[in-house]
Amino acid sequence: MKYRYRPQYFAKVWRPGEPSLAIPLSCKGNHSDSATSAEQLASASAHAEAVHLGAWNETPGLLFSTQLPTDGGTMTVHALQAPGSGGRLSPAEGREPNLSAPPFQANVMPDIHPPTEGLVAPEPVRGCHVQPKDYAWFQESLAHTTAAGLMAFTGSGHATASHLTDRQGRKRSTGVEHAASMGIQDATHTLFGNEYVGTDHVFRLNGPRVEAFSGVDAEVFRLLTPGDVAEYRALVHASRHVRPRLTFDKDGGGPVSVHSDRSVLAPRLLPGQDEEPPPGSPR
Repeated sequence: MKYRYRPQYFAKVWRPGEPSLAIPLSCKGNHSDSATSAEQLASASAHAEAVHLGAWNETPGLLFSTQLPTDGGTMTVHALQAPGSGGRLSPAEGREPNLSAPPFQANVMPDIHPPTEGLVAPEPVRGCHVQPKDYAWFQESLAHTTAAGLMAFTGSGHATASHLTDRQGRKRSTGVEHAASMGIQDATHTLFGNEYVGTDHVFRLNGPRVEAFSGVDAEVFRLLTPGDVAEYRALVHASRHVRPRLTFDKDGGGPVSVHSDRSVLAPRLLPGQDEEPPPGSPR
């Protein structure tokens, strides 16, 4: 669909074995004032309204404009909620979703179709209209896109590509293979008794060199590499109250953030940078 207005994200509310609730999100930001945020919220509505899920004009939406002053003032997040009874991807017609089936690109007809008034069919509106017959495909696409994001977090190109279609950039993700999927892991860390698979990044943060490990729980990697999204969801849902964690790892020497989806981010300063170098010497 060649239309420049579209939501940046979809918020998904799901539980294994039940239909998902999908909510279009549009996010903007500025370094100005509340008046600018008001203008941004108005323009963001065009992005959120570009996707209808189910009945005409019943798709809920969330709009955000973040105001970040450059003078050290307080950051303010302005939000608007559009209520609606749509977005619930219940398979009233068509097939049940199969989240572990390979992703595929459905040929959904473009434009949003208002309801017929009498014998007259109104002109369609630019955008994308996901009808009930496409709910199963849309749920599968959202689930695979989420899985692709997790696999990209580990640095595994082929595991990421297995959850994408060609239109989503499958070919761009197949250049570099992750050693862990072949049994020779690129990077693994045991944090709080759990093994995580991922990759290391080294960069400078205002001078000092920082190493950041990003990855996922080893069992999650084992499930999502062959595409078992349904089993992954069951695993994450069962541990959603115990797995999130934000703490400092004394052994690793840095903070560790574990998300409810079992992803992890663990940055730390590289060793040997504690002492200040002599004046005039390079860092």
